[in-house]
Amino acid sequence: MPEVDLPLIGDAARRARAAVRVLRTLPSATKDTALLAMADALVAHTADVLAANTEDVEAARASGTPDAMLDRLRLDADRVAGVAEALRQLVALPDPVGDVVRGSTLENGLQLRQVRVPLGVIGIVYEARPNVTVDAAGLCLKSGNAALLRGSASAYRTNVILVQVLAEAAAEAGLPADSVQLLPAERASVGELLNARGLVDVVIPRGGAELIQRVVRESTVPVIETGVGNCHVYVDPSADGAMAEAIVLNAKTHRVSVCNSAETLLVHRDSPHLGRLLTALVDAGVTLHGDEAARAAHEAVVPATDEDWATEYLSMDMAVRVVDDLPAALDHIAEWGSGHSEAVVADSATAIAAFVAGVDAAAVLVNASTRFTDGGEFGFGAEIGISTQKLHARGPLGLPELTSTTYVVTGNGHTR
Repeated sequence: MPEVDLPLIGDAARRARAAVRVLRTLPSATKDTALLAMADALVAHTADVLAANTEDVEAARASGTPDAMLDRLRLDADRVAGVAEALRQLVALPDPVGDVVRGSTLENGLQLRQVRVPLGVIGIVYEARPNVTVDAAGLCLKSGNAALLRGSASAYRTNVILVQVLAEAAAEAGLPADSVQLLPAERASVGELLNARGLVDVVIPRGGAELIQRVVRESTVPVIETGVGNCHVYVDPSADGAMAEAIVLNAKTHRVSVCNSAETLLVHRDSPHLGRLLTALVDAGVTLHGDEAARAAHEAVVPATDEDWATEYLSMDMAVRVVDDLPAALDHIAEWGSGHSEAVVADSATAIAAFVAGVDAAAVLVNASTRFTDGGEFGFGAEIGISTQKLHARGPLGLPELTSTTYVVTGNGHTR
């Protein structure tokens, strides 16, 4: 037990610690039954969830919250049904707990197996997006972990109802009562969570750069860092024009408030499609912030600054730079990218290979939109976030990424 005083979260963390000792032993069938019960309960309580969410959205709007953040906060019946369906999809996914990562028989006859086991108590700190509450709870439970959820104050009413519904359904289905808990929305609760070493096994932040940086900087608990999405699309001279237009429009405009939305367009100076791409984006309502070459190609482009290259807009804005060649595109991404998702549109196998080899990101998309960087789209089911670090996991944080491993060594009276 840590000696640090944890008046806001200490009791919850200790209860979670006790719960995880049971969770790690449960068979897949029990966890899957609980997930189905949680999904059904969410749908049955849709009206209650939406009533609480309406209060949160109205309060956020009154406080001047930007439209992009309101979109992240807002739920409707379809979104509730969607997160419930994500829980059901988890049931169809393999339970990673107990999987043998590798195994062998040593020369001395000892049998060695590396087996996946739950991480334990997972603290998740996130902003707005109440769907994360459901996704995180489901992923943690399926992988045998207890979840301590610390959502934002702006979504607190919604999260209270969601966690109440989820926890009650899970307990009725045979899971420990404290498998899923909502932490207080007080700012101090984040600090306590980050200092609960010995009670909490890992913290996962999901939100803006300021939140993520605070967690990484202050936590004494190990952190799996999810990152902001300053994502790029590079259009090579060999790219098909229609394909490039479709990918760029989808990457930018499909849903602007999410981390896998593209924020910067990089176009090779020899590409014949620059004007077409800029016109399509402007016609779609995107405000373009470009360099001199981009401004010369379309009158609607406004001057870009270094701040534009660094910005995750989360809005109908996009930065545009015309680059001399593919290495220049890679240089730009290396300087300004966040390591999330980078896309190349090209027909040249040489250009594609050079881009894939040269870019450093959690996901590299070839002739596909950045919007596909998502646990569900990858077939992993729901995800807690996109990890942009290189330890312990990278990319969508699905079920296997929420486990560690134990070496099981079996002998027959062996001594050393």
